[in-house]
Amino acid sequence: MRILLLSAYDADSHVYWREGLVTHLSEYQWTVLKLPGRYFSWRMRGNSLSWAFSEYETLSQPYDLVIATSMTDLSSLRGFVPSLANTPTLVYFHENQFAYPSSGKEFKSVEPCILNLYTALAADYCLFNSEYNRKTMLEGAAVLLAKLPDQVPLGLIERIRKRSSVLPVPLSDDSFLPSTAINGEFTITWNHRWEYDKNPQLLLDSMRLLSDFDVDFTLNIVGQQFRKIPKQFDLLNALLADRIGHWGYMQSRSAYQQLLQQSDVVLSTALHDYQGIAVLEGAAAGALPVVPDRLAYTELFPESCRYSGEDEAETLALFLKQLIDYKKAGSGLECVDVSHLNWTVMADHYRRIIQQVASGNLVN
Repeated sequence: MRILLLSAYDADSHVYWREGLVTHLSEYQWTVLKLPGRYFSWRMRGNSLSWAFSEYETLSQPYDLVIATSMTDLSSLRGFVPSLANTPTLVYFHENQFAYPSSGKEFKSVEPCILNLYTALAADYCLFNSEYNRKTMLEGAAVLLAKLPDQVPLGLIERIRKRSSVLPVPLSDDSFLPSTAINGEFTITWNHRWEYDKNPQLLLDSMRLLSDFDVDFTLNIVGQQFRKIPKQFDLLNALLADRIGHWGYMQSRSAYQQLLQQSDVVLSTALHDYQGIAVLEGAAAGALPVVPDRLAYTELFPESCRYSGEDEAETLALFLKQLIDYKKAGSGLECVDVSHLNWTVMADHYRRIIQQVASGNLVN
């Protein structure tokens, strides 16, 4: 089977999924086109233009299936390249623009949401990495359509719902490692993009409260950084100068995995996460996930791992203090089994969907 794989905004999590797909489903003949994960607004709107007039020959080859990420402007691309209009198409949603939190600084436009909607409708089938992602996309699209003034066809949301399902991004096989956390020491690792949507303010506030308690801990802050780094990171570095372990992006995957193995806790403070690969990889390496009681995390981790409350910073700080005291008293922290998300387990699920969409035998 010949498959055209389109990654229109090839950010880290998209690379992770794309490379896993090609590696673990090597029986298929893959042609991969990707665009850099930068200049979001332009990339979202311009990917069909970029590809159609620079990769027309590649796009016009005979394929049995197109797999595209939800960032792909699929409806335009199928118009620019007529042969794609008759090729079965599967769209993968790593995220959706309806549930993406606003920073309050960006230009507000409905266009990213409209593009998500058009791409979902142009696809033969859609996959979402979590039910949270699917639910917020469908609910957001329904709200948007209700605001439009007239001539809105009925049944659009139900059409997408019937032609969609949930299939998470699998974890790479090398993610599953034994914990090597040291007795007596307590290590917290926060391993996310250094951007507002990962809620650095909650991270700062909770660490300030935790540092006021009479407890010992080390904090690792790792993850991808960009040109503009939220001010909370400088404040956090100054606040916890004597408690910081590793600070900054880790180029070496093996060193990063070793850091996760040595961690007692892998922490999320996110305003949004549609799956949370960073936390899942920490859990696969034996760290206890500590995550907000919302977002996709309610599908992934037991209630004992999730914090909630009117004051999340206070709740989180008290939760972490309890874990630190628990370990200090000689009790081990329980790991969370995420082995069902291994590529070895998940590969056949992907094969089944791919075969069904390519053959026109859609899953409902």
